Amino acid sequence: MEKEQHEQYEYARKRLKQKKGLYFHFVLLVLGSIFMFIANHYSIFGFTANWAIWVITFWAFLFILHFIKVYITDRFMNKNWERDQIDKLVAKQQQKIVQLHNQIEENSTK
Repeated sequence: MEKEQHEQYEYARKRLKQKKGLYFHFVLLVLGSIFMFIANHYSIFGFTANWAIWVITFWAFLFILHFIKVYITDRFMNKNWERDQIDKLVAKQQQKIVQLHNQIEENSTK
């Protein structure tokens, strides 16, 4: 397999693993929420307050963060994005080095 094909395969495998983890997190959230509502309704843990709402809200917030990471952040900030950013920074550094070198030459000729 060529290097580029191998990188594409690895990227696809990584994305599939991320999405699979997100779907598992969603199923766990739904099942856990059902269990917590039942436990809260029958006061299994001895609490009389409506604690399940707070726990599920916090868990849903974590799920939303997970969703954003998988479908927004990692989708756009992948290896290609990293390479582009590194190339831009290296080009800026090289440009500054050339400018400094030119300034040194100008100063030495004066």
